[in-house]
Amino acid sequence: MSLSAALNAFKSSALISWKPLGKLQQTIAGCIERAGITLHSGKVARVKIWPECAGVGRYFDFRSNFIHASVDYVQESPLCTMLCKDGYKVRTVEHLLSALEAMGVDNCRIEVEIPDGEESSVEVPIFDGSAKEWVGAIKQVGLKVATDETGNSCEKMIPFLIEPVLVHRNDSFIAAFPSPKAQIIYGIDFPQLN
Repeated sequence: MSLSAALNAFKSSALISWKPLGKLQQTIAGCIERAGITLHSGKVARVKIWPECAGVGRYFDFRSNFIHASVDYVQESPLCTMLCKDGYKVRTVEHLLSALEAMGVDNCRIEVEIPDGEESSVEVPIFDGSAKEWVGAIKQVGLKVATDETGNSCEKMIPFLIEPVLVHRNDSFIAAFPSPKAQIIYGIDFPQLN
């Protein structure tokens, strides 16, 4: 299966079922604000992360254009993960989104600003190249149970793979198999180093 076919398969949800995790959805307890240099353009970008209601999810707000942090908006890009909707692009989102997922932030609005403000794409700052800065910021502000517009909490739902998926490109591949627990096994070969 090619990368685009795999993305389309996940978009259709034919390979995924959603199950309750037994935990309530969370959001951050206050606003997080960080600024830093971006990896590809070298510009300074400012990111503000705001608490959001349960059931809304994580989404980027770039010039009042909302792009949900979803495979539905992934566009192929070299050396980074890019989300794109209606011509607006947010690049290098992987470290921030990894930190939000790892720390249990299910719902938040992520504003990204650049000083010149005339471009249709923006990058998230790279910091030290890891998710450390974002994890520290989330720990500093803390988490709270997210509630919907009527004040009700919602259970967190997680995806489960129904059948195996294999994605390949050239001499690279990744496979995912249904399992009751998360398990990652990988291998890498750099023949030029032998």
